[in-house]
Amino acid sequence: MKKKLKLKKIKFIPVNVPKIFKEEKIYVKNCLDTNWISSEGSYVKKFENEFAKYNKRKYGIAVSNGTAALEIALKSLNLKSNDEVIIPTFSIISTALCVIKLGLKPILVDCDLQSWNMIPDQVVKKINKKTKAIIITHIYGFPVDMAKIIKISRARKIKIIEDSAEMIGQKYKDKMCGSFGDLSTFSFYANKHITTGEGGMIVTNDTKIYNKCNSLRNLCFGKNTERFNHDDIGWNYRLTNVQAAIGCGQLKNISWILKRKREIGKRYTKLLKENFKIYIQPTRNGFSENIYWVFGVVIKPGFKIKRNLIIKELSNYNIQTRPFFYPMHKQNIFKKMKIFKKNEKYPNSEYLSQNGFYLPSGVGIKNFEIDYICKVLNKIFSIN
Repeated sequence: MKKKLKLKKIKFIPVNVPKIFKEEKIYVKNCLDTNWISSEGSYVKKFENEFAKYNKRKYGIAVSNGTAALEIALKSLNLKSNDEVIIPTFSIISTALCVIKLGLKPILVDCDLQSWNMIPDQVVKKINKKTKAIIITHIYGFPVDMAKIIKISRARKIKIIEDSAEMIGQKYKDKMCGSFGDLSTFSFYANKHITTGEGGMIVTNDTKIYNKCNSLRNLCFGKNTERFNHDDIGWNYRLTNVQAAIGCGQLKNISWILKRKREIGKRYTKLLKENFKIYIQPTRNGFSENIYWVFGVVIKPGFKIKRNLIIKELSNYNIQTRPFFYPMHKQNIFKKMKIFKKNEKYPNSEYLSQNGFYLPSGVGIKNFEIDYICKVLNKIFSIN
C-alpha cells in the first residue's frame, strides 16, 4: 500500500450472513418434538414438492448438498465411459468432479467478461459426435444465455443439466432458472438464497430420471424383502428432516429474500459506480435481472494494484471477502491427473480468477455495513 488508510474500524463483517425466519424455528421444533429427525420425516417430501412446484417442475429429489446433486444427476443419464460433457472452466470444482468421477471426459469452454458465464458460441463449437451432455452452470448473478445451447442440444439429443445452485428464484426470459434442463440441480449451502445449512435438490419432469435419482441418493436399495440386495452403485446422499424443515421455512420467505438480495446489489452499485478502476455488473441485461447471489468486483485492465492486496487490506478493516473461482484447467489436482491439455487457454476465466473477488452480500448484512465496505474499498483504490 502506498498510504495508510485513516478509517475507523467496525465489527467484523462476514462474507455471508443468512437470515432465519420464525417458520424454520417452528418446523424444526416440530421435528424434535416428534422425533422425526432422519431423512424419513414428512418435511423432506414437503420440501421436495414445494420446491419443485416453485421451479415449475414435476419432481424434486432432496440430497445432502449441491455437489451430490450434480453427481447423481449426471449418473442418472447412464452415459458411457469417455463420453464428452461440456462444462465451463470458470466454476466451482464440483462441476468438473461429477464428470471425472464417473469416467467421463470434461470439455471446457471460456466465460465472457460481462456476465462471467460460459460463452454459448464456444459451447456450440465444441459439440461433436462424442458430446452426450452439457452442464449449464449459472454464475454469480446472471444466468447463461441458454437459447442457442438448448436449441442445438434438443436437435442433437444432447442431455442438459442446468446447474442453478446460485440462481434460486432467478429467471431467464421470464421463465424460472432450473426449469430448462432435462434435470436441474440446486444448492442450499448457507450462502445460497435458500439455505438448509447444507443440502441440495434435483428437479425434473422425467419420471424415469426421477426414479433413478431417488434410488441413487439412497444407496440403490432393493425392493421389499430384497432391500439389502442393492441394484446399482449409489450414495448415501440423503437430506434430513430437520434440514428439510428449515428449507420449507426459507421457501415461504423467498420473495423477501430475493427482494433483499437485489436491494443489496443496488446499494453497492450506487456507492461503487463512480470507481473507474473496477468493473461491477449492471442491475439487468437483455434477458434477466441480476439476482446478486454475490456482489462481484473485478479490477479493470491497466491498473497495477493486485487483487490479493485489496483482499488483505479489506481484511485489515474487518471485511471478509472471497476470490473468484479458480479455473478448472488451472487446478493443481487436475494438472497432476493430466485431465486437461497443457496448452489449453481460457483467457477470460484466467483474468477473472486473478482479478475478481466478491464482497459480503448475505441477506443478513446491514445497510450501514454496506456503506462502510464501499467507503473502505473506494479509499483503498483512491490511494493506489
